Amino acid sequence: MAISSTSQTAESTFSVGQKIRGYFVLTKPRVMELLLVSTVPVMFLAQGGVPDLWLIVATVVGGAMSAGSAASFNMYLDRDIDVHMKRTENRPLVTGEVSPRGALVFSWVLAVISTVWLLAFTNWLAASLSAFAIFFYVVIYTMILKRRTEQNIIWGGIAGCFPVLIGWSAVTGSLDWAPFVLFVLIFLWTPPHYWPLSMKYKDDYDDVDVPMLGVTRPAHQVGLQVILYAWATVACSLLLVPVAQMGVVYTASALVFGGWFIYESHRLYNRALRGTEPRPMRVFHASITYLTLIFLAVAVDPLLPF
Repeated sequence: MAISSTSQTAESTFSVGQKIRGYFVLTKPRVMELLLVSTVPVMFLAQGGVPDLWLIVATVVGGAMSAGSAASFNMYLDRDIDVHMKRTENRPLVTGEVSPRGALVFSWVLAVISTVWLLAFTNWLAASLSAFAIFFYVVIYTMILKRRTEQNIIWGGIAGCFPVLIGWSAVTGSLDWAPFVLFVLIFLWTPPHYWPLSMKYKDDYDDVDVPMLGVTRPAHQVGLQVILYAWATVACSLLLVPVAQMGVVYTASALVFGGWFIYESHRLYNRALRGTEPRPMRVFHASITYLTLIFLAVAVDPLLPF
């Protein structure tokens, strides 16, 4: 697909501020925030209290650069379809604020610096996990799965699970069952988080031949899948209670917030089944709030005696 003439505008037509903003947008800061939300709380859990402040800063900075690198690579590789989608038509590679060459160099620089940073200030395990997460998101998801199968987001979402392993390994230098439970939790959470978005932008994905589930299946079938994964996510969250000996705060949070997430998922399905507007973005936003609150409970629970 050809890039629009807008993206072919010389970078010199943009101010320095616009270019800086363009490179910042390449990192998908909102997605980065969500990934970091799952990193820091796990460090509290791994420490059994408050970790060293510098270690938190070092891990967050390294993780942010790593996530930003993966996102930038993704925008570089998807620039041919981004130009045709309303949701992505203002991305910097489409508008021309950043050139493809500039984006590619920026992606590689972030990838290298993030890996070296984590190796220098955390440990080799955290750095290796970070590098593999970039590889998985860029190669396995973006280059191989995204345009070939409706199951793309299920397996591609694995890349978003790595921050919990990185956070834990940064503190302990090893891995244990607790971070793997949280890894699976995010793995199960990703489809009911993203599939409602694919319903909202169904026409966009259809126009560029990306087989998201919202395109390939009717709304009520997508809604049913969202329900099944939401239930599985909540069940997995409760598994952390015996595995990590979580207390009252986390247990109550997993039950209450999990129940709310499941309720919103059923509401989406019921509306789709009746043929009314399913309001998928309600579940999309609820899923973000749910994950944030669950991981907040993960951080708070080790600080309390009950």
